[in-house]
Amino acid sequence: MTDPTPAPRKEINRNPRRDSSRLSSVTTAIHLLKTFTKDDKELGISELAKRLSVAKSTVHRLAGTLLEEGLLQQNPDNGRYCLGVGLFSLGSLVRSRLDVTSESKNILNQLREQTQENVRLAVLERQSVVFLHDFESPQTLRLRSGTGQLRPAFCTAEGICLISGLREPELGEFLELPRTPRTAKTATSEEELRARIRRTKRQGYSVEDEDCDEGTRCIAAPIHNGDGRIIAAVGIAGPRVRIRKRDFPKLAPLAIEAAQQISERLGYFRRQPVYV
Repeated sequence: MTDPTPAPRKEINRNPRRDSSRLSSVTTAIHLLKTFTKDDKELGISELAKRLSVAKSTVHRLAGTLLEEGLLQQNPDNGRYCLGVGLFSLGSLVRSRLDVTSESKNILNQLREQTQENVRLAVLERQSVVFLHDFESPQTLRLRSGTGQLRPAFCTAEGICLISGLREPELGEFLELPRTPRTAKTATSEEELRARIRRTKRQGYSVEDEDCDEGTRCIAAPIHNGDGRIIAAVGIAGPRVRIRKRDFPKLAPLAIEAAQQISERLGYFRRQPVYV
């Protein structure tokens, strides 16, 4: 016999109207940016409102916010809006990631064959590194591929390379955030991390000795773009039983050379890297 009492509805959110309004504003802002074309590089509030089928007050509010964030610019002569340089910066970040991923693949594969260890390509994602590539070692005992996975930047060799390229204000903000040890060897103090950053800048590579995962060691070197900025890092990683500390001086030049080859393909020709 069927129970006539309907099951209680599952509450999705506490204020769906407010959430819907926020999503609507985000969607409208995105559509506003997409309204600009090669033929319509400048548009006024009235024209934007007409094309978006929304009130002028809504367009004015969204345009003001996008203007503050640098995603729009306003022509002082006629008051019309155009796309801002903030979008160019965002696009450049995406472009650099796509470029470094495609340009590095063959070099990373060669490095894996040369070292017989996992070879990784990492970029900074907020407080973590994300592995765009992690080519597994051909040996039976090897690390599992971490492609697409995140690791804390402060305790990985690739992460130290990447944060060594941050400007001081950005580095200060990074170091203000809490850090949770992952192993008994994880360095968490600001003093220790700054010392590792200085050492990385001086020698051109960083070492990870079970700082992030027990039983794992890694040697990493930074990749620079055409402007000299550090945008990625190459890492050679493997089990502690095979990568011994005495192997660090032998592996470091290999990581550095691979990183330099990728950097050169991105337009960097071994100029002095940009550290601010």
